[in-house]
Amino acid sequence: MQVLRIIFNYLVFPGFLFSAFIGLMTAWLDRKITARVQWRKGPPWYQNFVDILKLFSKEIILPTQAKFSFFLSPFLGLSAVTIVATLLGKLLLNAQESFLGDLIVVIYLLAIPAISLILGASSSKNPLASVGASREIKLLLGYELPFILAILVVIIKSNSIKLNEIINNQISFGSYIFSFSGIIAFLIAFLSTQAKLGFVPFDVSEAEQEIMAGVLIEYSGLLLAIFKLMRAILFYIMPILLILLFMGKDLSLGFLILKYLLLVILIILLKNTNPRLRIEQVLKFFWGPLSFLGIIAIILALLGL
Repeated sequence: MQVLRIIFNYLVFPGFLFSAFIGLMTAWLDRKITARVQWRKGPPWYQNFVDILKLFSKEIILPTQAKFSFFLSPFLGLSAVTIVATLLGKLLLNAQESFLGDLIVVIYLLAIPAISLILGASSSKNPLASVGASREIKLLLGYELPFILAILVVIIKSNSIKLNEIINNQISFGSYIFSFSGIIAFLIAFLSTQAKLGFVPFDVSEAEQEIMAGVLIEYSGLLLAIFKLMRAILFYIMPILLILLFMGKDLSLGFLILKYLLLVILIILLKNTNPRLRIEQVLKFFWGPLSFLGIIAIILALLGL
């Protein structure tokens, strides 16, 4: 029975099927709000599901010189985000579903989607995909530093690397976002989230107008569908993680949905109101002012502010 329960958790709820459904609905909300901003009607709610099913039926075209990692990479990225979605979902359902260092595990797993894109693009031997992979590497190196600095603020304030203890600390003393160090760390993590999702202004690794989808240019059929599912689930779990880390005082269903929708709308509006940055501008932004703010936030957290 224990084995069946684990399989159900990871494959159905709160794992793959549930997170994929919420992720695709969130991606539809992105498309709908984007359309409204551009004075268009936008697609129906089921459009993303139709697109994924259509890709499942398409032929997989493998580049002549592609390596095995080209085929393996989408499954690697999807597995990582599914595990994170399951861990966070189980934690929301039961605060005791936590283990020592689960925050570190989540941070590690959240780096794998970018690595899977890099591996897949590099093994395709396409020049434009190689440019996209190069940009994705620099983007990963750029946003990971300030993102970890923001997480360090949470660790200092809670004195824990266990997610349920971080939540319990906020329940007792208030959400971290309402402190000086917490609001700075939240803004840093929010902008890093935008980059992790590959959204404007940090979508340099795909940049359709420049390198024609970059890292994804050689993918088709089932493999492309898996990457799209990976991105959709990532879009679902990143706002949830921000809520747990910075707004964890009240996690009742109603407040959780409101906080989630607020963060998703903010991400979409940021995406639709900014131009794409060049890769050197991205690195200067993350390694410069954002990392500097992260250090300030850590000092404030150490001072108890």
